[in-house]
Amino acid sequence: AALLGGIASLYRFNSYAIAQAYQVTNARQGIEQMVRDLREMTYADDGTFPLASMSTSSVAFYSDIDRDNSVEYVQYSLIGTTTLVKRIYGATGSPPVYSTSSPESTTTLSEYVQNKLQSTPIFTYYDEYGSSTNASSTVTDVRYIKVNVIINIDPERDPGEFMLESSASLRNLKVYE
Repeated sequence: AALLGGIASLYRFNSYAIAQAYQVTNARQGIEQMVRDLREMTYADDGTFPLASMSTSSVAFYSDIDRDNSVEYVQYSLIGTTTLVKRIYGATGSPPVYSTSSPESTTTLSEYVQNKLQSTPIFTYYDEYGSSTNASSTVTDVRYIKVNVIINIDPERDPGEFMLESSASLRNLKVYE
C-alpha cells in the first residue's frame, strides 16, 4: 500500500510538471511569434503609423504577418486576468479600412499568465534614447518593446512561476517631421 501510494504521488507530481512544461512551451512559442510580428510592424495600408496602441497588458500594431502584401492590424492582449491572446484584423475596401469589431482570427498564447497576480507589466515601452515610456506617451516615440510573461498553471503549487522575457527593436519606423 505504501509503495502504491508513493507511485500514485509520483504520477500526480509528474503529470503536473509535464502540464506546466507544456504551457511554458506554448507561451514561449507564442512570444517568439509576437516578437517577430513586432519587429516587422509597418505602416498600415491606409497610411496609419505602425504602432496603434500600447498599454502594460496589450499592444496593437500593423504588420504584414502572412506575407500577402496586405498589412493586417494585430493585437496582443491579456483577456481577463490570465489569458493572453493574439487577434488579427484585415483591411477591407478601397481605400482600405480596418474594422476591429470582429477579428479574422484569434489565437490563445496562454491561459495561465500570472502577470496581474504579480503586478508585473507584460509590455514595457522605450524611446530612441532607451528611456521608459508609458501609455500617456505618444506611440511615435516608441522604438523598443520589452515583453515579460509569467506562466504558472497553479500558483498554489510548485514548481513556481516561469518568467519568459524577450524584446523587439522596431525596425520599420520612420517619423517624418
